[in-house]
Amino acid sequence: MPSIKKLPTPITILMLVIILAAVATMFVPAGKYDTLGYSSGSNFQLSKSDQEVSLPFTQHTLDSLHVLIKLEKFENGDIRKPVSVPGSYHQLPQKTQGIIAIVQAPLKGIYDTIDIILFVLMIGGFINVFYSTGAMDKGLIALSHRMKGQEAWLIIVLTFLFSLGGSSFGMAEEALVFYPVLIPLFLAAGYDLLVPVAVIHGGNTLGYLSSFSNPFSTIIASNAAGINWADGLYGRLAVMIITTSIFVVYVVRYAKKVKKDPATSLVFRTDGIVKSPYPSINEDDKFAESLDIRSGVLLVIFAATFSVLIFGVVVLDWWLLEMSALFVVASIVVALVMRMGEREFIEKFIKGAESLLGVAFIIGVARGVTTILDAGNISGSLLYYASIVVSQMPPSLFIISLLVVYMLLTLVIPSSSGMAVVTMPILGSLAVVAGVPGKDIVNSYLFGMGIMGLITPTGMILPSLALANVSLKAWWKFIWPMLLVLFLFCAIWLVI
Repeated sequence: MPSIKKLPTPITILMLVIILAAVATMFVPAGKYDTLGYSSGSNFQLSKSDQEVSLPFTQHTLDSLHVLIKLEKFENGDIRKPVSVPGSYHQLPQKTQGIIAIVQAPLKGIYDTIDIILFVLMIGGFINVFYSTGAMDKGLIALSHRMKGQEAWLIIVLTFLFSLGGSSFGMAEEALVFYPVLIPLFLAAGYDLLVPVAVIHGGNTLGYLSSFSNPFSTIIASNAAGINWADGLYGRLAVMIITTSIFVVYVVRYAKKVKKDPATSLVFRTDGIVKSPYPSINEDDKFAESLDIRSGVLLVIFAATFSVLIFGVVVLDWWLLEMSALFVVASIVVALVMRMGEREFIEKFIKGAESLLGVAFIIGVARGVTTILDAGNISGSLLYYASIVVSQMPPSLFIISLLVVYMLLTLVIPSSSGMAVVTMPILGSLAVVAGVPGKDIVNSYLFGMGIMGLITPTGMILPSLALANVSLKAWWKFIWPMLLVLFLFCAIWLVI
């Protein structure tokens, strides 16, 4: 067995990042941009460092501030968060974040992400209640038998589906629910724990990279840059197909190699023998070939839950509260079908929520990094200095540099919508001066966040790895060649 040298746990890694962010507040000059927001009524609110100013809710106000956004984008709710005002950056007194801020940061992060944390805990409760019925085992065994010898197609189809979800309606936290389902299936096929992470997180993140109609990235960013979100639509569709195809080939080759020789698994070579966090599929069970009626009904309920989830997000504008409620209701329906007692149901649901508590903490602690940077007033400074660096470049070098800038800023601002409203008004105005089309500014933002989304510790990779019981070190060894390929592809695409 190989010598194992593991990295610290995800929460420890994030705490180290929080400390580094606090150290940065000592050396990076503090400063910020004025922001312009609109909630309701008849006025904009211009937020300066020392005052709030009401301005008329007119297109003239936007034009006078050089904000390249149409008035109706605020009026109809396309722009809901305050946007940065170009040319308004100003330095502030240094606001170093000390020991107390470092200790409080992860707790504030948990406060800020309580809706996501609640969603994750409700997923855990639902999954455990459903697992206890045995229907999942039977369904996965039946699927495993049907896919015998064709498991590679499962990787291909599912990766494209996750990519489509991320690219079309912005699937993100919702993807976490699929790990308990797909990990046993891929392990039964002879693959390792990296394959489901690659399929779910990798596919989903590649969808974000292309985001042809993602309302949380493309539409918000395009509106903030003052362009139509459909500008560049067909190009992004092509990017989704090409990048996902490249990634699928890479994952399938790795999966086949592991199936042929398990000793080549990067999980085994990096972490040793790692146990799956979910029950394995026993294909020798008596029910391997067929499903009983009740299990069939339960599987229909399971599939219907996710169908309703997607419909609610895409059509009904659901968000985390509604999705959390859906899993609670689905859990109760499953309990009724199984005729579970009230005490048994509550115990199973709470036990399932407990199983994802570590993942929930990771999500909250990750937000603590942003809390430190915002409290130290250096997020705006990082954007300001980055904009100075790229502003004097020729168009081709400008757009590649912007890709790099967005990759670096993703470490500071992992939220796609947050990144859009903070950066697009500033960098969009620079693009006009540099002679770069607005759609390419949006593309550089999407590509940069998509590439870094595969590895940034403040994003969804650490919760995903925690669900699969895979180390960040093993994931890095797997993904770094793809990072190079994706960067080169995206840079060439932007230049062309």
